[in-house]
Amino acid sequence: TSLTKKLAFVAALFAAGAGAANAADEIIRHRIPNSTFPISAAVEIPSSFTNVYLSGQVPPLQDSTAPKNSAAAYGGDTKGQTVGVLKAIEKSLTGLGLTMGDVVKMQVFLVGDPAKDNKMDFAGFMEGYTQFFGTAAQPKLPVRSAMQVAALANPAYLVEIEVMAVRPAK
Repeated sequence: TSLTKKLAFVAALFAAGAGAANAADEIIRHRIPNSTFPISAAVEIPSSFTNVYLSGQVPPLQDSTAPKNSAAAYGGDTKGQTVGVLKAIEKSLTGLGLTMGDVVKMQVFLVGDPAKDNKMDFAGFMEGYTQFFGTAAQPKLPVRSAMQVAALANPAYLVEIEVMAVRPAK
């Protein structure tokens, strides 16, 4: 009957509204359609979350016997420096009570690698990045930009990364 259809419609609206209310408390990460590339196309963050911005991190000193102006002192190639930077970010997040899974946005600055004809080593970056994002242990993917820049503060740095993470309201 017409009344039954109207009641079913209202019930469907109510159910959709209830679902939306629950979803409003969760971060929604939209995958890139038809892609397995390990970044999100978009991330929706409810207003109940607090944004946490981390300053750009550069590679930490990993070999104190190497010259301070050499890439070897900071992890060597782009992959090694990326892993060092992401470990430093992970440590900073842990100190704030957050994890890599709380990262929703990332900006990556890559210097051209002299060993790669002064082009950024995106493949090397991705080898380091995929150790932290898109894994079975940490599947949450941020939105991300990666770009080649002319230089960073130390000529030995090949990588700088800044992130934005979010904290649920308490």
